[in-house]
This record gives sequence, C-alpha cells and structure tokens, in this order.
Amino acid sequence: MDILQQLNQIAQERDIELQELLQEIEEALAVSYKKFVGATGDVVVHIDPQKGWTAFLEKEVVGVVAEPSFQMSLTEARKRKPEAEVGDFIATEVDPNRFGRIAAQTFKQVLNQKLREAEQRQIQEVFHEKMGDLVTGSVTRREGSSIFVEVNRVEAELPRREQVPTEPYRPNDRMKVYVLRVDDSTRRLRVIVSRTHPNLLRKLCELEIPEIAQGVVVIKSVAREPGQRSKLAVVTTDERVDPVGACVGPRGARVQAIVDELYEEKIDIVPFSEDQKTYITNALSPAKVNSLKLNEEEHSAYVVVPDNQLSLAIGKGGQNVRLAARLTEWKIDIRSEAQAAAEGKK
Repeated sequence: MDILQQLNQIAQERDIELQELLQEIEEALAVSYKKFVGATGDVVVHIDPQKGWTAFLEKEVVGVVAEPSFQMSLTEARKRKPEAEVGDFIATEVDPNRFGRIAAQTFKQVLNQKLREAEQRQIQEVFHEKMGDLVTGSVTRREGSSIFVEVNRVEAELPRREQVPTEPYRPNDRMKVYVLRVDDSTRRLRVIVSRTHPNLLRKLCELEIPEIAQGVVVIKSVAREPGQRSKLAVVTTDERVDPVGACVGPRGARVQAIVDELYEEKIDIVPFSEDQKTYITNALSPAKVNSLKLNEEEHSAYVVVPDNQLSLAIGKGGQNVRLAARLTEWKIDIRSEAQAAAEGKK
C-alpha cells in the first residue's frame, strides 16, 4: 500500500493520469513475472489504488507436474473446474509477495519512463510556443555551474554562459528569462534559457513600452554587455511620437522598470538614423562629437570629440565606444581635438 500511496502522490504532483500509470505497471508486472517463472499461460495483474494488488497466473493442466509454479495436475484442476482436460489453463491467484524484486524493479522502470514522458509533455506544453520569448520563473536551485528556474512546474536550465556574473540568483528570486531552445541531445529534454541574450532586452522593451509592442516604435539595433550597460537604437513609424521619449516614459518609469529587472544594468536609448554620420554620433551619446569622417571602404569612422569628452566617449574600459561600434556595425576610431590636431586630421 505504501507504494500505491506514493504512486498516487507522484501522479498528482506530476500531472500523470493515475489509471494510465497503474495500467502500464500492471502490464509490465505481468510480462516480467511470466518471463521470470517461464510460464506458458497468461499472467494478469490488477492494481486497486485503495485495496492493493492481486495477480493471477493461468496454470497449464498437465499429466505430470514438472513446474508447479505454472503447471497443475488434472486432479487439482478438476477440483476447480470439473470439465477440465489436459492442455487447459486454469486461472490461479498468485501471492503478490512472490513477485519480490521483480515488482520493485518493474515499478521503478515504469515509473521512471512515465515521469520522463510526463516531463517531456509538460516541456512541450509550456515551451512549445515560447521559443524566442520571455517567461517568468523562480530560482529553485544550483547544480554544478547551472542555475535552475521553475516555470509552470517545469525546471529550465540557465547555464553559466547564459548567466550575468553580477546577478545574485538567490533561491525563490523571481525573474524573467529568454527561452533559447529545447535541447534533446541527452536522455532528458532540457529547456535552455538566458539572461545575457540581447533579445531579452528587446522582449522586456515590448513588455514595458506599449509603443514598441504596437509597432509605433521599432528597435533597430541592440548592443549589450550584460549586467553593465546596453545601447538601444530606436525609430518611430509615426512622426508625432518621440521614440526615445516613449521608451524612457514619464519620469523615466518605463526604462527604470527594465533597469530594475536587469539588476541596475545601464541602458542608453538613442535615435536611429539612416544617415550614418548622425547615427554614429547618436550612438556615442552621452559624449558630444565635434566632427566625423567615414571611410566607406573600411567601414570605419574617424571621430573627433572635445578634449574634455574623450574619456566619456571612450567609456570605462572602452565600453561606450565598443557598444556604439556594435550598435552601428561601424569601426569607430576616437580622437580628442588635441590628438587630431597633432595627427593633422582635425
């Protein structure tokens, strides 16, 4: 009965049909026991979730009994069935205790298989339409270098390469993750999610900024150094709408909601422009640009900034210019006025 109670509990927790689970165990037990004793007749097992389980073996009626575990004499058979003849099969109850280790092994095998199937079904149901989208979950545990996030009773894996080093990932922390893929390269399906992907930022913007969700404001490009700083280039399809203002929101509320979700990652929102000089100038914000020359062949830009703006334009560890280059897809070479004058290129 203990096993049956456990099965009932597991079925409820994992959303498995108990009757379906019991039926598969009954069939597996019957096959295993028949093979174990070498019986020729059928074995029937019935499991009642409330009363326990019973087993019947069809013993073959023979003239001389060689294997009493699955054979019966004609005399014994006629006590049960007066018209019995040699070659008939008589259903005989088997003490479930005789199944011994067979029962334990069979329960384990069938249960593991059903749990795998249930897990795969849940993964397909929860994540089938969520590829490339955001889902919200709670951090459950660490295993090795991976963090696991539970989404609708399914654990998704956040591998180290998809984690942001500055984020804490404390148990029960709720967070949004980007669904990368379902990995079927191992025996178990694994849902791989990310906190570093640039599309995480895109999707957060769609959630927090109605104009982006509606297509009135379009994100043209994203450059991100997860946990530190990101740049977004936006453009409007409606001249009456300020794309940067729409993203920032009243008193900065919209962009702040995104910053909060990303654990204070700084976000620069700049206007996109078809004019490459204007676009690169915008991308280097908050630094001011004095002059800019493009080299179309090398797809590079030579930028001159005021002397007091050089460190701002380059950014800490080169971050500002690096993100601007990634955002615009132009190589950017920055000089101060003094440096440009010394090079004769001012």
